[in-house]
Amino acid sequence: MTSVRDLVQPDRVHRSVYLDEDIFDLEMERIFGRAWMYVGHASQIPEPGDFLTTSLGRQPVVLSRHEDGEIFVMFNRCGHRGAVVCNEPNGNARHFRCCYHGWTFHTNGLIKAIPLQAGYPKGTNLDDPSLGMVQVPRVEIYRGFVFASLAVDGPSLATYLGPIVQTIDDICDRSPVGEVEITGGVHRYEFQGNWKTQMENLNDLYHVPHSHESTTSGGRQFQRTGTATGSRLSREDGSPISFWDQTGVWAFDGGHSYCGRMPNANPVSREEHPEYVAALEARLGEERTAQVLNVHWHNALIYPNLCLQSMAQHIRVIRPLTVNRTEVQVYPIKLKGAPEKLNQTVIRYLNVTHAAASLIQTDDLEAFGRVQRGLSTDGSEWVFLGRGFGQEQPLDDAVGYRSEGTHELPLRNQYREWLNFMGEYAN
Repeated sequence: MTSVRDLVQPDRVHRSVYLDEDIFDLEMERIFGRAWMYVGHASQIPEPGDFLTTSLGRQPVVLSRHEDGEIFVMFNRCGHRGAVVCNEPNGNARHFRCCYHGWTFHTNGLIKAIPLQAGYPKGTNLDDPSLGMVQVPRVEIYRGFVFASLAVDGPSLATYLGPIVQTIDDICDRSPVGEVEITGGVHRYEFQGNWKTQMENLNDLYHVPHSHESTTSGGRQFQRTGTATGSRLSREDGSPISFWDQTGVWAFDGGHSYCGRMPNANPVSREEHPEYVAALEARLGEERTAQVLNVHWHNALIYPNLCLQSMAQHIRVIRPLTVNRTEVQVYPIKLKGAPEKLNQTVIRYLNVTHAAASLIQTDDLEAFGRVQRGLSTDGSEWVFLGRGFGQEQPLDDAVGYRSEGTHELPLRNQYREWLNFMGEYAN
């Protein structure tokens, strides 16, 4: 018998956590079946009847705005014979109708109409909510970001997010009205690898000067121009490790983490957008405006399925499909009330850096595929995550830890939470 706890050591994890289908099944049950997961954003369903379909782990769900304006998340399943009801990725509907037997549901999931009701025995309660499109157990919304949990009980969203919630505030506060919109379309692609490979990579700065050498070494592939002089992601001092170590990484309870801002990532300037900066200062004050325009983080990871990025403002949603197949969805974040030029610059830069055929994301996808293929060989049984082990420093307010940028603290932090969810299972 092998316990899950035998598969994770303080500085390494067993390769089976990426390869074993039984472990993947347990992750779907115990992590994606319990954690708070990002579902979508309120701006994606602005009007009554608007909906979008997605999944929480393996569970297909519908995010819907009801006729009274309230937002619901419900299982995408007919309460009659179990068919998926909504087959479109998004749209607007007066009601949801199952194609199989015509059962019809309100946009909050409750039954609206059942054909030929007389055929059911007298006394059958056809208003029973369990016969509808059942709502998921828990839903909470923070600044338009909709999260849901499939677990009936558990910590509140605020408790679960803890200090990482500040990164959501930082992004939203860049808007002159304090709101963002996820309405700029989506890049959607799959890779042949385990979902944890993508989650680990997000705050792994050790890989940047190597995987992305053609970008970081003098910026040969592209130059990011966002100010009058432009700025470039480059290795200026000739030392790839020391350069990226300067950024730092932070880790928090819950598996959450972020890495420091990218070197030379210049903030939006007053000279380029004077009215925009003035509007922020009128709402936030000068000190907070300076903070949100020059945040100290780059990628913020909300475990287990969400990443926010401050530079190319976007969210990434990670969807595990099988043990060796993962979908990634990339959505640009538009700042409501900000100059259109500013929002368009973000979208253009995101297309260059994080689309499936972009100059940076393709490097990572190649690495993910190689990892999955390599781990299936009869080499070492362990994946070594020991860079910076024992060198992390507690934060002053005791809410987390900090370490050098290329240290693998965020990866080890994810596996601590992985163990918390997975429990004492043995096979």
